[in-house]
Amino acid sequence: MLELGDTKAATDLVIEGSDAGFATDVIEASQTVPVIVDFWAQWCGPCKTLGPALEAAVQKAGGRVKMVKIDVDANQVYAGQLQVQSIPTVYAFYQGRPVDGFQGALPPSEIEAFVNKVADLAGNPEAEGLAEAIEAAEQMLAEGAATDAAETFAAILQEEPANPAAYAGLVRSHLAMGDVDQAEAILNGAPAEISTHAALEAAHAQITLSREAANAGPVAELQDTVAAEPDNHQARFDLATALHANGKVEEAVAELLELFRRDRDWNDGAAKTQLFTIFDALDAKDPVVLNGRRKLSSLIFA
Repeated sequence: MLELGDTKAATDLVIEGSDAGFATDVIEASQTVPVIVDFWAQWCGPCKTLGPALEAAVQKAGGRVKMVKIDVDANQVYAGQLQVQSIPTVYAFYQGRPVDGFQGALPPSEIEAFVNKVADLAGNPEAEGLAEAIEAAEQMLAEGAATDAAETFAAILQEEPANPAAYAGLVRSHLAMGDVDQAEAILNGAPAEISTHAALEAAHAQITLSREAANAGPVAELQDTVAAEPDNHQARFDLATALHANGKVEEAVAELLELFRRDRDWNDGAAKTQLFTIFDALDAKDPVVLNGRRKLSSLIFA
Protein backbone atom coordinates (compact mmCIF):
# COMPACT_ATOMS: atom_id res chain seq x y z
CA MET A 1 0.00 0.00 0.00
CA LEU A 2 1.14 3.56 -0.66
CA GLU A 3 1.93 5.73 2.32
CA LEU A 4 -0.01 8.88 1.51
CA GLY A 5 0.22 10.70 4.83
CA ASP A 6 -0.86 10.12 8.39
CA THR A 7 -4.49 9.57 9.29
CA LYS A 8 -4.91 10.68 12.87
CA ALA A 9 -6.85 8.48 15.20
CA ALA A 10 -10.31 9.84 15.80
CA THR A 11 -9.52 10.57 19.44
CA ASP A 12 -6.64 12.86 18.41
CA LEU A 13 -8.81 15.11 16.28
CA VAL A 14 -10.82 16.65 19.15
CA ILE A 15 -9.13 17.46 22.46
CA GLU A 16 -9.86 19.41 25.66
CA GLY A 17 -7.58 22.45 25.65
CA SER A 18 -6.30 24.93 28.18
CA ASP A 19 -4.46 28.23 28.43
CA ALA A 20 -1.31 26.32 29.34
CA GLY A 21 -1.48 24.12 26.24
CA PHE A 22 -2.81 26.72 23.80
CA ALA A 23 0.58 27.48 22.24
CA THR A 24 1.20 23.81 21.49
CA ASP A 25 -2.31 22.56 20.75
CA VAL A 26 -3.40 25.52 18.63
CA ILE A 27 -0.57 27.81 17.53
CA GLU A 28 2.04 25.14 16.77
CA ALA A 29 -0.42 22.49 15.57
CA SER A 30 -2.03 24.92 13.12
CA GLN A 31 1.27 25.37 11.28
CA THR A 32 0.41 22.24 9.30
CA VAL A 33 -3.25 21.39 10.03
CA PRO A 34 -6.04 23.95 10.55
CA VAL A 35 -7.31 23.99 14.13
CA ILE A 36 -10.83 24.98 15.17
CA VAL A 37 -11.11 26.35 18.71
CA ASP A 38 -14.49 26.10 20.41
CA PHE A 39 -14.84 28.48 23.38
CA TRP A 40 -17.64 27.13 25.54
CA ALA A 41 -18.91 26.74 29.14
CA GLN A 42 -20.80 24.13 31.09
CA TRP A 43 -23.75 26.45 31.74
CA CYS A 44 -24.13 27.47 28.05
CA GLY A 45 -27.19 25.86 26.45
CA PRO A 46 -26.28 26.57 22.77
CA CYS A 47 -22.77 25.23 23.44
CA LYS A 48 -24.25 21.82 24.20
CA THR A 49 -25.72 21.74 20.70
CA LEU A 50 -22.90 23.36 18.78
CA GLY A 51 -20.05 21.41 20.37
CA PRO A 52 -21.16 17.89 19.37
CA ALA A 53 -22.10 19.09 15.86
CA LEU A 54 -18.64 20.63 15.41
CA GLU A 55 -16.98 17.47 16.67
CA ALA A 56 -18.96 15.34 14.23
CA ALA A 57 -18.01 17.57 11.29
CA VAL A 58 -14.35 17.53 12.33
CA GLN A 59 -14.36 13.73 12.58
CA LYS A 60 -16.00 13.53 9.17
CA ALA A 61 -13.21 15.64 7.67
CA GLY A 62 -10.91 12.69 8.34
CA GLY A 63 -7.83 14.41 9.75
CA ARG A 64 -7.80 17.48 7.52
CA VAL A 65 -8.70 19.67 10.50
CA LYS A 66 -8.46 19.40 14.30
CA MET A 67 -10.54 20.82 17.12
CA VAL A 68 -9.62 22.15 20.57
CA LYS A 69 -12.35 22.78 23.17
CA ILE A 70 -11.66 25.59 25.65
CA ASP A 71 -13.80 25.98 28.78
CA VAL A 72 -13.79 29.76 29.28
CA ASP A 73 -14.64 29.51 32.98
CA ALA A 74 -11.41 27.62 33.64
CA ASN A 75 -9.29 29.27 30.93
CA GLN A 76 -9.74 33.01 30.52
CA VAL A 77 -6.36 34.17 29.15
CA TYR A 78 -6.75 33.45 25.45
CA ALA A 79 -10.51 34.03 25.52
CA GLY A 80 -9.69 37.55 26.72
CA GLN A 81 -6.94 38.09 24.14
CA LEU A 82 -9.30 37.03 21.35
CA GLN A 83 -12.06 39.25 22.79
CA VAL A 84 -14.54 36.42 23.28
CA GLN A 85 -17.54 38.38 24.58
CA SER A 86 -20.23 35.72 24.25
CA ILE A 87 -20.32 31.99 23.89
CA PRO A 88 -20.26 29.82 22.01
CA THR A 89 -17.51 31.51 20.00
CA VAL A 90 -15.52 29.57 17.42
CA TYR A 91 -12.19 30.55 15.90
CA ALA A 92 -10.27 28.78 13.15
CA PHE A 93 -6.47 28.96 13.23
CA TYR A 94 -4.07 28.20 10.40
CA GLN A 95 -0.32 28.69 10.40
CA GLY A 96 -0.45 30.23 13.85
CA ARG A 97 -3.08 32.91 13.34
CA PRO A 98 -6.89 33.18 13.42
CA VAL A 99 -8.33 33.06 9.90
CA ASP A 100 -12.08 32.62 10.39
CA GLY A 101 -14.75 32.27 13.04
CA PHE A 102 -18.31 32.85 14.20
CA GLN A 103 -20.43 33.36 17.30
CA GLY A 104 -23.57 31.56 18.37
CA ALA A 105 -25.11 28.30 17.23
CA LEU A 106 -25.41 27.37 13.55
CA PRO A 107 -27.52 24.76 11.73
CA PRO A 108 -25.70 21.48 10.95
CA SER A 109 -25.31 22.24 7.23
CA GLU A 110 -23.54 25.54 7.96
CA ILE A 111 -21.33 23.91 10.57
CA GLU A 112 -20.18 21.27 8.11
CA ALA A 113 -19.61 23.91 5.43
CA PHE A 114 -17.50 25.95 7.89
CA VAL A 115 -15.38 22.94 8.84
CA ASN A 116 -14.82 21.97 5.20
CA LYS A 117 -13.88 25.55 4.33
CA VAL A 118 -11.32 25.59 7.12
CA ALA A 119 -9.99 22.15 6.18
CA ASP A 120 -9.48 23.30 2.59
CA LEU A 121 -7.03 25.97 3.75
CA ALA A 122 -4.32 23.32 3.86
CA GLY A 123 -5.43 21.61 0.65
CA ASN A 124 -6.09 17.89 0.43
CA PRO A 125 -3.03 15.95 1.65
CA GLU A 126 -4.32 12.68 0.22
CA ALA A 127 -4.86 14.16 -3.24
CA GLU A 128 -1.48 15.86 -3.09
CA GLY A 129 0.11 12.56 -2.09
CA LEU A 130 -1.51 10.79 -5.04
CA ALA A 131 -0.34 13.51 -7.41
CA GLU A 132 3.22 13.16 -6.13
CA ALA A 133 3.05 9.38 -6.49
CA ILE A 134 1.80 9.68 -10.08
CA GLU A 135 4.58 12.12 -10.89
CA ALA A 136 7.15 9.73 -9.44
CA ALA A 137 5.72 6.81 -11.44
CA GLU A 138 5.79 8.88 -14.64
CA GLN A 139 9.43 9.67 -13.97
CA MET A 140 10.18 5.96 -13.53
CA LEU A 141 8.48 5.22 -16.84
CA ALA A 142 10.39 8.00 -18.61
CA GLU A 143 13.65 6.56 -17.28
CA GLY A 144 12.83 3.08 -18.56
CA ALA A 145 11.88 1.52 -15.22
CA ALA A 146 8.54 0.26 -16.56
CA THR A 147 8.13 -2.53 -13.98
CA ASP A 148 8.63 -0.15 -11.05
CA ALA A 149 6.28 2.34 -12.68
CA ALA A 150 3.61 -0.34 -13.12
CA GLU A 151 3.86 -1.31 -9.44
CA THR A 152 3.50 2.31 -8.37
CA PHE A 153 0.53 2.99 -10.66
CA ALA A 154 -1.13 -0.20 -9.38
CA ALA A 155 -0.62 0.92 -5.77
CA ILE A 156 -2.18 4.30 -6.57
CA LEU A 157 -5.22 2.52 -8.02
CA GLN A 158 -5.65 0.63 -4.77
CA GLU A 159 -5.96 4.00 -3.04
CA GLU A 160 -8.14 5.57 -5.75
CA PRO A 161 -9.62 2.95 -8.12
CA ALA A 162 -11.03 5.51 -10.56
CA ASN A 163 -7.89 7.60 -11.06
CA PRO A 164 -7.60 8.06 -14.86
CA ALA A 165 -3.96 9.18 -14.80
CA ALA A 166 -2.95 6.06 -12.87
CA TYR A 167 -4.98 3.78 -15.15
CA ALA A 168 -3.42 5.31 -18.25
CA GLY A 169 0.02 5.11 -16.67
CA LEU A 170 -0.45 1.43 -15.87
CA VAL A 171 -1.49 0.75 -19.47
CA ARG A 172 1.55 2.61 -20.82
CA SER A 173 3.83 0.76 -18.41
CA HIS A 174 2.73 -2.60 -19.82
CA LEU A 175 3.10 -1.26 -23.35
CA ALA A 176 6.66 -0.27 -22.47
CA MET A 177 7.22 -3.84 -21.25
CA GLY A 178 5.94 -5.13 -24.59
CA ASP A 179 2.81 -6.73 -23.13
CA VAL A 180 0.13 -5.26 -25.38
CA ASP A 181 -2.50 -7.85 -24.41
CA GLN A 182 -2.16 -7.07 -20.71
CA ALA A 183 -2.24 -3.33 -21.45
CA GLU A 184 -5.48 -3.78 -23.36
CA ALA A 185 -6.98 -5.94 -20.61
CA ILE A 186 -6.20 -3.25 -18.04
CA LEU A 187 -7.73 -0.56 -20.23
CA ASN A 188 -10.87 -2.64 -20.76
CA GLY A 189 -11.19 -3.03 -17.00
CA ALA A 190 -11.25 0.71 -16.30
CA PRO A 191 -14.37 1.95 -14.45
CA ALA A 192 -17.10 3.17 -16.77
CA GLU A 193 -17.04 6.68 -15.33
CA ILE A 194 -13.49 7.31 -16.55
CA SER A 195 -13.56 5.24 -19.76
CA THR A 196 -13.87 8.33 -21.96
CA HIS A 197 -11.27 10.39 -20.10
CA ALA A 198 -8.64 11.91 -22.37
CA ALA A 199 -5.83 9.98 -20.65
CA LEU A 200 -7.55 6.65 -21.36
CA GLU A 201 -8.43 7.67 -24.90
CA ALA A 202 -4.72 8.36 -25.40
CA ALA A 203 -3.85 4.96 -23.95
CA HIS A 204 -6.30 3.31 -26.35
CA ALA A 205 -4.62 5.07 -29.28
CA GLN A 206 -1.22 3.91 -28.05
CA ILE A 207 -2.43 0.32 -27.93
CA THR A 208 -3.72 0.60 -31.50
CA LEU A 209 -0.39 1.95 -32.68
CA SER A 210 1.53 -0.72 -30.75
CA ARG A 211 -0.43 -3.50 -32.46
CA GLU A 212 0.24 -1.94 -35.85
CA ALA A 213 3.94 -1.63 -35.02
CA ALA A 214 4.17 -5.40 -34.61
CA ASN A 215 3.44 -5.77 -38.33
CA ALA A 216 5.53 -2.85 -39.52
CA GLY A 217 7.91 -3.55 -42.38
CA PRO A 218 11.57 -2.53 -42.74
CA VAL A 219 11.86 1.26 -42.96
CA ALA A 220 14.66 1.28 -45.57
CA GLU A 221 12.82 -1.03 -47.97
CA LEU A 222 9.61 0.93 -47.66
CA GLN A 223 11.45 4.19 -48.25
CA ASP A 224 12.95 2.76 -51.42
CA THR A 225 9.52 1.62 -52.59
CA VAL A 226 7.93 5.00 -51.96
CA ALA A 227 10.80 6.78 -53.70
CA ALA A 228 10.38 4.57 -56.74
CA GLU A 229 6.56 4.60 -56.64
CA PRO A 230 5.35 7.93 -55.15
CA ASP A 231 1.72 7.03 -55.81
CA ASN A 232 1.92 3.67 -54.06
CA HIS A 233 -0.36 4.74 -51.23
CA GLN A 234 -0.21 1.46 -49.34
CA ALA A 235 3.58 1.58 -49.30
CA ARG A 236 3.51 5.15 -47.98
CA PHE A 237 0.99 4.21 -45.30
CA ASP A 238 3.14 1.23 -44.30
CA LEU A 239 6.20 3.48 -44.23
CA ALA A 240 4.43 5.84 -41.83
CA THR A 241 3.55 2.87 -39.61
CA ALA A 242 7.16 1.62 -39.65
CA LEU A 243 8.53 5.09 -38.90
CA HIS A 244 6.21 5.47 -35.95
CA ALA A 245 7.15 2.02 -34.68
CA ASN A 246 10.80 3.15 -34.72
CA GLY A 247 10.09 6.27 -32.72
CA LYS A 248 10.18 8.64 -35.70
CA VAL A 249 6.80 10.17 -35.00
CA GLU A 250 7.33 13.46 -36.80
CA GLU A 251 8.48 11.66 -39.95
CA ALA A 252 5.47 9.33 -39.75
CA VAL A 253 3.13 12.32 -39.54
CA ALA A 254 4.85 13.90 -42.54
CA GLU A 255 4.28 10.77 -44.67
CA LEU A 256 0.63 10.60 -43.67
CA LEU A 257 0.13 14.27 -44.49
CA GLU A 258 1.69 13.65 -47.90
CA LEU A 259 -0.60 10.67 -48.43
CA PHE A 260 -3.61 12.79 -47.49
CA ARG A 261 -2.46 15.50 -49.89
CA ARG A 262 -2.18 13.00 -52.73
CA ASP A 263 -5.46 11.19 -52.09
CA ARG A 264 -7.51 12.12 -49.04
CA ASP A 265 -10.15 9.50 -49.79
CA TRP A 266 -7.77 6.55 -50.19
CA ASN A 267 -8.86 3.53 -48.18
CA ASP A 268 -11.81 5.40 -46.65
CA GLY A 269 -9.64 8.27 -45.46
CA ALA A 270 -7.07 6.02 -43.76
CA ALA A 271 -4.39 8.74 -43.68
CA LYS A 272 -6.60 11.18 -41.77
CA THR A 273 -7.78 8.46 -39.38
CA GLN A 274 -4.21 7.39 -38.65
CA LEU A 275 -3.14 10.98 -38.10
CA PHE A 276 -5.86 11.43 -35.50
CA THR A 277 -4.80 8.18 -33.82
CA ILE A 278 -1.23 9.45 -33.54
CA PHE A 279 -2.40 12.84 -32.28
CA ASP A 280 -4.63 11.20 -29.66
CA ALA A 281 -1.69 9.14 -28.41
CA LEU A 282 0.39 12.24 -27.75
CA ASP A 283 0.01 15.18 -25.40
CA ALA A 284 -2.27 17.79 -26.93
CA LYS A 285 0.48 20.42 -26.54
CA ASP A 286 3.17 18.32 -28.20
CA PRO A 287 4.72 20.30 -31.09
CA VAL A 288 4.21 17.30 -33.39
CA VAL A 289 0.49 17.44 -32.64
CA LEU A 290 0.20 21.21 -32.95
CA ASN A 291 2.12 21.36 -36.24
CA GLY A 292 0.45 18.25 -37.60
CA ARG A 293 -3.07 19.49 -36.89
CA ARG A 294 -2.28 22.87 -38.41
CA LYS A 295 -0.92 21.31 -41.60
CA LEU A 296 -3.82 18.88 -41.85
CA SER A 297 -6.31 21.73 -41.46
CA SER A 298 -4.60 23.70 -44.24
CA LEU A 299 -4.87 20.64 -46.50
CA ILE A 300 -8.50 20.05 -45.66
CA PHE A 301 -9.51 23.63 -46.40
CA ALA A 302 -7.12 24.21 -49.30
